[in-house]
Amino acid sequence: MLRRRPVLRNAGAVLFLCLGLTTAGCSPGPVEFDPPAVRGTDASACRRLVDALPSSVSEQQRRDVEPEEGYGAAWGDPAIVLRCGVGRPAGFDDFSTCQVTDGVGWFIPERQITGQAVDVLMTTVDREPAVEVRIPADYFPPAATMVDLAPAITASSEQEDPCL
Repeated sequence: MLRRRPVLRNAGAVLFLCLGLTTAGCSPGPVEFDPPAVRGTDASACRRLVDALPSSVSEQQRRDVEPEEGYGAAWGDPAIVLRCGVGRPAGFDDFSTCQVTDGVGWFIPERQITGQAVDVLMTTVDREPAVEVRIPADYFPPAATMVDLAPAITASSEQEDPCL
């Protein structure tokens, strides 16, 4: 007796559905971060900043963050993570140098300025409220991130003492 194989009439749709099911579990979830305690005018400025941030940074797409209301943002995997309303960065003093990119002064600890692909923690030091950005070594050098973030930072924060 001859058995017939069933005919798949919509093979393209079935293939698409199968591919969709296998990749659905692969997307990264929200990026968790430790939000700084922000109040008053800094909270308003941080909200404006988060709302004004670009959809991509260093060619990486924006991701959800947890907590959502924590004045932060993230892009890519591994994630570039921004926190608004941070304090003065460790190691920064009146004799520290900073890097100015598109009107925003950034402090990067000297031990991270190696010319090699390393994780970078950079903080604005001429703006209120201050913004901190963690950049994984995958996105080295940090210049593209600085350029991509500058318009939103300058639009939503007040320049204090300019970096020299």
